[in-house]
Amino acid sequence: MWKISRKTLLQGQTSTSLSSNTKRKAKIAKATVRWSSAKADTTAVPQIPSNADVVIIGGGSAGCHTLYHLAKRGVKAVLLERAKLTAGTTWHTAGLIWRLRPNDVDIELLNNSRNMLMELEADTGYDPGWIQNGGIFIAHTEKRLDEYRRLATVGNALGIENHILGPEETQKLFPLLDPKSFIGALYSPGDGVIDPAMLCTALTRGAVKNGGKVIENCNVTELLVEDTGKGKQLIGVATSYGNIKTKTVVNTTGVWGRDLVHKYGSHLPLIPMKHSYIVSETIPGVRGIPNIRDHDYSTYFRIQGDAICMGGYEPNPILLEPVPDDFHFGLYDLDWTVFDVHLNGAMKLCPSYGDYGVKSTICGPESFTPDHKPLMGPDTQVNGVFHNCGFNSAGMMFGGGCGEQTALWLINGKPDLPMFSFDLRRFTKAQNRNTQWIRERSHESYAKNYSMVFKYDQPLAGRNFQKDPLHEDMLAQYAFMEEKQGWERPGFFMKHKAEVLPYDWYGSYGHKRHNDRAYEDALEGDLKYAEFSEHHKLIGEEALACRNAAVIFNMSYFCKLIMEGPDAQKAADWLFSANTNRDTSKTVYTCVLNNTGGVEADVTVSRLDSGTGAVHDPKFTGQGYYIVAGGASAYYTYATLLAEIREKGFNVSLRDVTADLGVISIQGPHSRDILQRIIDCDLSNENLPPNGTQVTSIKCPTANGKQVGLRLLRVSFVGELGYELHVPKEHCSAVYQSLLAVGKPLGVRNAGYRALYSLSSEKGYHLWSFDLRPDDTPIEAGLGFTCRKNGDYKGKSAIERQRKEGIKKRLVYLTLNEQVPIWGLEGVYRNGEAVGFLRRAEYGYALDKSIGQAYVSRTDGGFINEKYITEGTYEVDILGKRYKAECHLRSPFDPESKRVMGIY
Repeated sequence: MWKISRKTLLQGQTSTSLSSNTKRKAKIAKATVRWSSAKADTTAVPQIPSNADVVIIGGGSAGCHTLYHLAKRGVKAVLLERAKLTAGTTWHTAGLIWRLRPNDVDIELLNNSRNMLMELEADTGYDPGWIQNGGIFIAHTEKRLDEYRRLATVGNALGIENHILGPEETQKLFPLLDPKSFIGALYSPGDGVIDPAMLCTALTRGAVKNGGKVIENCNVTELLVEDTGKGKQLIGVATSYGNIKTKTVVNTTGVWGRDLVHKYGSHLPLIPMKHSYIVSETIPGVRGIPNIRDHDYSTYFRIQGDAICMGGYEPNPILLEPVPDDFHFGLYDLDWTVFDVHLNGAMKLCPSYGDYGVKSTICGPESFTPDHKPLMGPDTQVNGVFHNCGFNSAGMMFGGGCGEQTALWLINGKPDLPMFSFDLRRFTKAQNRNTQWIRERSHESYAKNYSMVFKYDQPLAGRNFQKDPLHEDMLAQYAFMEEKQGWERPGFFMKHKAEVLPYDWYGSYGHKRHNDRAYEDALEGDLKYAEFSEHHKLIGEEALACRNAAVIFNMSYFCKLIMEGPDAQKAADWLFSANTNRDTSKTVYTCVLNNTGGVEADVTVSRLDSGTGAVHDPKFTGQGYYIVAGGASAYYTYATLLAEIREKGFNVSLRDVTADLGVISIQGPHSRDILQRIIDCDLSNENLPPNGTQVTSIKCPTANGKQVGLRLLRVSFVGELGYELHVPKEHCSAVYQSLLAVGKPLGVRNAGYRALYSLSSEKGYHLWSFDLRPDDTPIEAGLGFTCRKNGDYKGKSAIERQRKEGIKKRLVYLTLNEQVPIWGLEGVYRNGEAVGFLRRAEYGYALDKSIGQAYVSRTDGGFINEKYITEGTYEVDILGKRYKAECHLRSPFDPESKRVMGIY
């Protein structure tokens, strides 16, 4: 341990060796607040405008970036800061800029931030303090190095220079490293650091030059909101010095983000925590060398002149209650019992680091969220309020990219990039209101921030938040449960029980770790890069049972909406790209588009006759529609449709009945024979063709022959003969158990979402937010058939323009002959040139091949056609090695879709 005096910690007046062994003691509950001598100047009375196009509240990195990008585009925007610029959390940030992350949208945002920093001085005349000294990720295990090889792969596909290095090569870049303490590294020479004060000065000066306004020492006391027929509408803001009329506010208040809007019924899943780093004495030879991030040792080094700033993410961060409003330029006493883990890692990596003293410590509040991603986009309760906050101590990295996307969102009604993973509508209202859920998930996300990222990893915190009607049935069948948008769903079915237990906080805060590790042990089997999951064979058995016999999928968490009212047909015509004005016996697959033709949702829509009033057969006046969408984006779909309905003024209601109805899907060659034994309708092709629907009932032999009313849809997400039974929640178990019983002689079995996603990818179906996103049009995705020629709908002009002019990217399917796993983000090469990356990747068990979907484009940015695609030779980059791939315009599995029609 290291001897550091309390006086040194608080004032940084003397230096103390890091290498002494005296025990440190501190109390978490009683952190001393350190106040800077810099006080807010309240003597001058600000002159505020009477109106503004946009009011930005909060003068940190997020607010300054948003102002800059709005002003640059001619928007009359005003930034209000209740103290001084950077006074909240921005001023004490470490300011690191890393560009490689396991997500293509993150990489684009980070690269946009970095490119803006490089151009800012030329644009504004002010140096933003950008230093490009490069960044190094350290690997201690082969698995971690495989993760970095994956990052290198997608980085290469997106044009981010990077290099995989050995220990000796890495030490040449950072001489303090012990090359025997690690096995390799990922080097990104374009990374660097930024000075927060210089950056915010450059941004605001540039914004003012373009007509923006910055007003300091001006507190927003209230949002002015009125109730209208379209919900709550922002009409202005009240400040200490008067009101400003505006219809648009951007909340960039960081750790105070939730406090600004909660009184208006809006709840943000955000929690403040203490986040710390220490600054060393002068260390000879470090100036200009790269920054270091050692994920395995939970340590980063940020080069600051001749010193090193060192910090990381610990397993037991200190969670805070709301930060006081007047906490300007404030810090807390550093708690060394929390911070020790970083020192221990730093000393192992760089033994000589311990020879130098600590000049100062930084411990300030930062805002954190349940998935360690920012909260952006339109507020769900107050029209006109937008958010750009909750940056999880990464506001300097994401600030430029997210500020630009926020500006574009306000101006164009949508961002340029697919921002679903940043959009606050990725969480439900129930999640946002549940403090315990937010605390648990935010803690786990913080503690695991440096953990390896795996496609099938699952959270342990905040589980069993929402259970569908078949939850207990699934557990009884030994389902391995996954979590999506708060719901528990079956991933696959095991031979033994492995249930999720209450969160144990990874042993922190006095909690004990669970002795029962069955769930975590099963989860560990999925955490692979270079080899298939340990559950690969088990999932394959489920998938092949669907292809060869029949399986039951529990799809109850799927989004289910009822739209009804006098304008229901008008609303459907505008909202949906396909013709939904069909007979009530038809179900239509369609897209919901934005103004540029991008897909905001893909759904099935059934026109309804007014019925008995049961949840599956609603009674209404006027016209009605039943809308079904994927569960992982359920609230986003609902909020998107509702916002457009209100914007257009349609006289309809939109009700979410997801929790009231279960969905039991039976799929496979034997599905009709099984279902026909207990259902009260004819399942022949003539009576119920593909995409047919009707209200019927089922006789449940396992429930004494009870008759259960339900809505039946003949649809498939896996490319087989199959049916969905939409059942009132109280009857789901009886229906499910009856299907299992009557289907047993014909080989029916359970299957989970892992098999479902494999099957859908193998068939060439789409998964929204992966191979179908708001930056993809139906024409590019091979879904032109969903876009009708007659009548107007949102996004139609963009679709017709593409039909006339052509497209610059096209979705293709790539299969590998070699038995290697793929996970997504692998680079795709055509004739040796990078032309895309895998958006989605699965193993096709019927094809007995890995299969992936990618959007291919030309390296010269020109229009693309089938000839360009089919004449190329393709490779997929997997962990740094390129494998030959066959490219298909359509999936090679059942290309004529005979199986869906029952032709086997």
